[in-house]
Amino acid sequence: MSALDDGPAQTQATGETVLRYHLCWKHRDLDGVMALYHPEIQYNDFFQNRTLGLDELREYVRNSMPRAPDEALEHSDRIRLDGNTAFIQYQVTLRGGQGLVSFRASEAITVRDGLIWRVNEYASLVREAASSKAGGGARPAASRLGLSPRQLSFMAEELDLQRVAKECGYSRNQISYLLNQVLGQSFYRYVNQARLQHLLAALDQAAPPLRIDELAFAAGFNSLSAFYSCFRQHTGLSPKAYAKQISLRARAQDSP
Repeated sequence: MSALDDGPAQTQATGETVLRYHLCWKHRDLDGVMALYHPEIQYNDFFQNRTLGLDELREYVRNSMPRAPDEALEHSDRIRLDGNTAFIQYQVTLRGGQGLVSFRASEAITVRDGLIWRVNEYASLVREAASSKAGGGARPAASRLGLSPRQLSFMAEELDLQRVAKECGYSRNQISYLLNQVLGQSFYRYVNQARLQHLLAALDQAAPPLRIDELAFAAGFNSLSAFYSCFRQHTGLSPKAYAKQISLRARAQDSP
């Protein structure tokens, strides 16, 4: 029987290899994990759209393996087998400079000659929790995009349209990941919110009569329906009601 046959014997051998792999990760045994990789290992990280060989994997695994007491690796399903391939699912929690960050991942692991020959890994951010604990120190990049939890936190707090235009340290995919997975919104919605912030600042400085529709187009909205929807979601008021409040405040300030 060849190493790639998918009969019962191969399924059993695959299960034994992947179980050892699972236990090495569970016990944080870096050398044990590395010993199970085939010399021709192809590790496909679809989260970052990159492929790693054996010479790159030691540092990659070391950065991904929980070490501190509050870090964890929890498998969320039993190992599922299909011939020379096994499927595992897990959640990993690592410490970054600003707290804990968790990822949910699944892997399709192909075994050849009793060793792991190919891994297809898919991961997504589950949560990021700030923490004041100093233990564990700042970890190297934990997200598969090459961004540490500290960097993700910085981007989430500081990002604006001007910074996006000027930044050269982040790729388009990284910005897209930040918006969708960390901030929980599409790029289109983020841009409209930035336009609205600009408009609200302009409204606070504008003198009556307030022409909100003109300010909306000047801020970059090309659809009044999109503007009205964004405005109400953010302020809880219609543009007309908001403008009335500004006018009332202005009169109150001007009155003796």
